[in-house]
Amino acid sequence: MSRASDTLVIGKIGAPYGVKGWVKITSYTHDLDGVFAYTPWLLGQVQEGKQYTVDQWRVHNKGLVAKLVGVETRDDAESIKNLEVSIKAQQLPQLGSNDFYWRELVGMQVVTDKGYNLGVISELFETGANDVMLVKANLNDAFGQKERMVPYLPEQVVKQVDREAKIVTVEWDPAF
Repeated sequence: MSRASDTLVIGKIGAPYGVKGWVKITSYTHDLDGVFAYTPWLLGQVQEGKQYTVDQWRVHNKGLVAKLVGVETRDDAESIKNLEVSIKAQQLPQLGSNDFYWRELVGMQVVTDKGYNLGVISELFETGANDVMLVKANLNDAFGQKERMVPYLPEQVVKQVDREAKIVTVEWDPAF
């Protein structure tokens, strides 16, 4: 992937809740109710996704329920059940020059400070201790590695992120 997608999935529509068009919501955002910070939502396949606006929402038990504009009945709610909730990338808050969304880093080359090409970032994930980049190695990796898990620790391991060149420079032993 050479550039970040224009949309991203932030949640999913669940089962109908009641008879007045309310639906259960699964949020993929850091904060449970963070999904409601973005509007409008695109539901379904992004290419044909229809825009929806949240009319009302609330926490119910340990989950979320919402009423979307135009979804008035249980049958309407059933028709959008299991659809992904996406937003356009421009809806995300702007970050400082030294901050990055993970989606921006996926697809970037990872190179050691000694010039060894480790491969391409295929995903990032959280662990209890720190964030980790999963780097898919090039086919002719001299160390026989197919993938590496490199800690995303700015200044300690990650020395530089060059957005223009799409390169992340790390201080890392290629034999790891």
